Amino acid sequence: MARPRLAVTLGDPRGIGPEVVAKALALGALDADITLLGNEERAAEPSGALDHTAPRALPSEDAGRLAARAVERAVELALAGTVDAIVTGPVHKHALYLAGFRYPGLTEMLAHLAGDREVAMMLAAGRLRVVLVTTHLPLREVPHSVTTERVVRTGRITEAALRDWWGIARPRLAVCALNPHAGESGLFGDEDDRVLRPAAETLGAAGPLPADTVFVRALRGEFDAVLTPYHDVGMTAVKVAGFGKGVNITLGLPFPRTAPDHGTAFDIAGKDVADPSSMRAALELAVELARRTVVPRSNATS
Repeated sequence: MARPRLAVTLGDPRGIGPEVVAKALALGALDADITLLGNEERAAEPSGALDHTAPRALPSEDAGRLAARAVERAVELALAGTVDAIVTGPVHKHALYLAGFRYPGLTEMLAHLAGDREVAMMLAAGRLRVVLVTTHLPLREVPHSVTTERVVRTGRITEAALRDWWGIARPRLAVCALNPHAGESGLFGDEDDRVLRPAAETLGAAGPLPADTVFVRALRGEFDAVLTPYHDVGMTAVKVAGFGKGVNITLGLPFPRTAPDHGTAFDIAGKDVADPSSMRAALELAVELARRTVVPRSNATS
């Protein structure tokens, strides 16, 4: 089988992205060919050596432009079939905005670059996988944004990814409730019965199940993924389950994309104290997913 090929972006050059990429690569060989994308495009060195000791002092706009252009190049390589998956280092959303890349996050930017695909954000830590029905929204907007149709669309994207990328023939989904106790028969809100239950029935999923139990059941192996109605309920579950080892995956793209579950951490950049565990997990998962989706290449070497 051909070795998977990854494009890895270093993220905001002022942050810990270059450091965690270098450290993650130095933790041991990956069975993949890796192209690093930052200020330049080059093959990863076997040692993972990168100059990360002195983060670049750049205006936010310039840093955002460099980070965004690396992501653009990674998507170009993936769409051209030159790489099989991409891994993105942490970016700073405000810097991207100043540079003219005005997306809520990289998930939305990637969806646009890949041809305005409908995508979903998954967070994974070990056997726990959560998928966000809504992402970066004020909490007050969530009840109006969580519709039956949106939950079903997210569920279908999740099912396809679990089948195609994880090799799970019959994915088992659960829908996390919006309200405490799944609304307690309408006592704490009617959204769970009115909106989420029909979605769960359409998907053949369990739920809606209260947030204080559904993730425990998923960790025990009862579900392959949990659909969560808003950002923090899903993110909190993943980070409690495996802080520093979680991975962000964009579902619905024509290629796998993973990323660490942390940000740029400007406050510790250049101090050589950043933990590479999440980046290493992102790299390893990208290799695993790419291996299942890679098209055999006649000129590949083993």
